[in-house]
Amino acid sequence: MDFFALLTLIGGLALFLFGMKTMGDALSKLAGGRLEQILEHMTNHPVKAVALGAVVTAVIQSSSATTVMVVGFVNSGIMKLSQAVGVIMGANVGTTITSWVLSLTGIEGGNFFLNMLKPSSFSPVLAAVGAVFLIFLKNDKKNDIGTILLGFAVLMFGMETMSDAVKPLAEVPEFMKLFTVFENPVLGMIVGAVLTAVLQSSSASVGILQAICATGAVSIGAAIPIILGQNIGTCFTALLSGVGAGRNARRASLVHLYFNLIGTISFMIIFYTINFFLHFSFLKNAAGGGSIALIHSLFNISATLLLLPLAKGIEKLTYIALPVTGEEKKIEETGPKNNLLDERFLERPAFAVAQCKSALCEMAKLVEEAMALSVQAAEKYNKDDIARIIVIEDIVDGKEDELDSYLSKLASKQLSEKDTKLVNKFAKCITEFERISDYLKSIAYMMQKMNEKKKKFSKKASSEQALIFRATYEIVENAVSCFVHEDKEMAGKVDPLADVISSMKDLIRKNHNRRLEKGKCSIESGMALTDIVNSLERIARHCSNIAKEEIAVETDKFAQHRYARLTKENSEFYREQVMLYQDKYSLL
Repeated sequence: MDFFALLTLIGGLALFLFGMKTMGDALSKLAGGRLEQILEHMTNHPVKAVALGAVVTAVIQSSSATTVMVVGFVNSGIMKLSQAVGVIMGANVGTTITSWVLSLTGIEGGNFFLNMLKPSSFSPVLAAVGAVFLIFLKNDKKNDIGTILLGFAVLMFGMETMSDAVKPLAEVPEFMKLFTVFENPVLGMIVGAVLTAVLQSSSASVGILQAICATGAVSIGAAIPIILGQNIGTCFTALLSGVGAGRNARRASLVHLYFNLIGTISFMIIFYTINFFLHFSFLKNAAGGGSIALIHSLFNISATLLLLPLAKGIEKLTYIALPVTGEEKKIEETGPKNNLLDERFLERPAFAVAQCKSALCEMAKLVEEAMALSVQAAEKYNKDDIARIIVIEDIVDGKEDELDSYLSKLASKQLSEKDTKLVNKFAKCITEFERISDYLKSIAYMMQKMNEKKKKFSKKASSEQALIFRATYEIVENAVSCFVHEDKEMAGKVDPLADVISSMKDLIRKNHNRRLEKGKCSIESGMALTDIVNSLERIARHCSNIAKEEIAVETDKFAQHRYARLTKENSEFYREQVMLYQDKYSLL
């Protein structure tokens, strides 16, 4: 091989790896996080978990990516270790699809339809269609489809380029002799493991092996241990993802390693023991793309069938390597804490956006709980309710910081137009929910202070306060509901109620001034009442902002202004809602 042939080989490899990554990323983006969400929720049954792991890996074209996601699920507490075992096994089966697709490069024949199955025939067509989709169609989904087609075409072109570059090596005796060395099972396995660990993709290393097979230098006897080693090498990515994670996440990465190690050792012992007695003649035959795909599939399917009944045993092995600590026992007693915003999810941005929504929904539910406790405390003071409101505010503050940081990292990723708008909406709604929590904490302190000083509102003031509290609880409930369920109709009811609460605040203050003039209310109690109703009105306005963002999320900009104009112009609906809430929360 001369210098220029070497450059061609390197270029083919670069195109192959780039095409594989581009296609996998676009497939994941097109799925919009749905694959990962299914993976998260449908893993209770071992067989179902295996099937699910296989399907997801076949779609995103990477067992490493699936395993890293699983490590993230386990680390965040979303998935149990026992559930992860089946998914990891399935990922190994799913990755074999790639080798079958790549084996198409070896198709030979004079038939037109048979030749059309060759990547060199259909890849240019896919590339042309992909380019049209990507350049001329202004639609996220069509652009993703175009990227998938182009990625696949580049992948296949890289594969063809590599195969063509190494074909001249068939005439080099030293190169042909090199692969006879790899018929040694241990040496072949080490080479396969190292290559895959460097590339961090078993699909890529299998593809390279299939390209080299074009020279005829690789016998089936040499290919088998290399393929077995590739399955061990792919564990490197999962082990890296477990670094710095919780012990359970590290156990998940060990499941991947143990599965491949046990499967490889078992396969080698069984296969080479049988070969010792029967002397398989086919081991001397030259391996082709199809035979590589077949060996890859047979090994992974056999290993899964063998080890799936022993899944509990593999799980126990991880606990032997990493025993349960005292801290873990405490967590089990108090209940696991879900960390929805695991850093590993950022590699799948669409899913990370969905996780942000889940985390923000948790934050919203806490705010709703704090509002409900405030209503209870306003009707009958309870120090435990006040303490819980204050605790919730601290939790919400922590969630705000965590979400802000995560969203900043997520914003730097390649997001679809829809996900970009969602991230912007989340960033605004985080602030709104946090400010509602702040005002509820302020109200709680005011109630606490009044209780300590044994101050009470007049009967009329208490009645007015109770009514505006109930109205504010309803608007918080509506705002949380419209955000969690993405309910545009519910969101449309928030702003009218906010205006009614604003009118209630003004009337309560006027009524207080009248009572103050008549000596029916003290100045100190009046100031407390004013502070509380002012805070409640501001809470209503923050709820209105959340609803505006929910309704206007599909617009390009000026979301809140556009929403305000549309709702005010739609006077019939707006007035109906205002009248409904005025009747419901009348202070007269």
